[in-house]
Amino acid sequence: MSFDKNFKPCLRFVAVSDIHYKDERTAENERFENAIKYANELSKNDDRYNKLDALYIVGDFADNGSEYQMNAIKKAIDENLLPETQYSLMLASHEFSEKNGGEKGALERFGRIFNLPADDHRVINGFHFISVTCTNGCHFDEAKQKWAAEELAKAAKDDPFKPIFFFQHPHITDTVSGSIYWGEDELIPALMNYPQVINFSGHSHAPINDPRSIHQHDFTCLGTGTLSYFELDEFDKYYGTLPPHKEDAAQMLIVEADEQGRVRIYPYDVLTGQFFKQTWEIDTPWDPSSFIYTDNRYRTQNAPYFPEGANVKAEVEGSNANVIFSQAADDVDFYANDYYVTLYREDSSIARRASVWSEYYFSNMPETLTVPFEGLEKGKYTAVVSARSFWSVYSSNTLKVSFEIDN
Repeated sequence: MSFDKNFKPCLRFVAVSDIHYKDERTAENERFENAIKYANELSKNDDRYNKLDALYIVGDFADNGSEYQMNAIKKAIDENLLPETQYSLMLASHEFSEKNGGEKGALERFGRIFNLPADDHRVINGFHFISVTCTNGCHFDEAKQKWAAEELAKAAKDDPFKPIFFFQHPHITDTVSGSIYWGEDELIPALMNYPQVINFSGHSHAPINDPRSIHQHDFTCLGTGTLSYFELDEFDKYYGTLPPHKEDAAQMLIVEADEQGRVRIYPYDVLTGQFFKQTWEIDTPWDPSSFIYTDNRYRTQNAPYFPEGANVKAEVEGSNANVIFSQAADDVDFYANDYYVTLYREDSSIARRASVWSEYYFSNMPETLTVPFEGLEKGKYTAVVSARSFWSVYSSNTLKVSFEIDN
């Protein structure tokens, strides 16, 4: 994948969040620097439009908001972002750590170090950008809600048919993946009046190449991922919400808009320097009847499937068994979301069940996955592997393997 060569932008910006700079140099520093470098390079080498107009950092850029962390990310911006590229940062719960003076201390340091407003409304290449910092952790009090409503009204009055790019740290509740547990609803009354809003949020650390990371109902919402570690908003996995190799996470969104107000959004993997397979397309953001990334996607009959040649095996050691199987395919969403492995006893009763993600959030997905079952009783078992789509549709075919526990 790459930029849409048939789309001629007049605006390009990058959105990232949840960088989590710490009080010493860590992997997150290098990932953030690389994110800027990739964005610069991709922009410079693009024949359609060779500029990067803005960088938006959607909260939790610092792990506890210390002086060192804020200075470190400011230094990274100064040394890597081109002078013509504007930037904006929002503060949230991590910047407001009580360890470093809470919200008051964080806002003082932020204003002094960055010389930027915590709440910001600016126009870039004719497009309105509105960003709002949280208060009281990850909430928006009446003053914040009022400010957001006033600024949205100004932007819409300027041009009701252009997208309004709006940024805040927590997801809008019940929109993108991660927004049930990591969402807030205080801004909904203001935002829902403006279907042309394209909203960017973080907080959950959910992957951006999940098709559920874009959502349209009253307006468009997108999750911005993380440069630190993954966490996923599903609670049935045997290892919990933090997947194996969770720290191998560095994703960003590259966003383009053209003179007609159409928008293209490209999820990008900073770890490997590659575009993910999706491109989100929004041609008439002001018209809700044109929205395609809606909850209707859950009504799809499209299902992942195990292609010819897929295999499964069981490796047994004592009372433990590892079930190892090939990944499924999906002709629409590119990959399965997750898998269920069910162990049946010889009498067809269920002995165990386990669910794992496909690890779709890695550009270099593993070709096989392993599900361990420990402490099994003596007897014969059959493991059945089913793949599941992002829309909870199970594969029409399964993989099966039988094995025996002798002791």
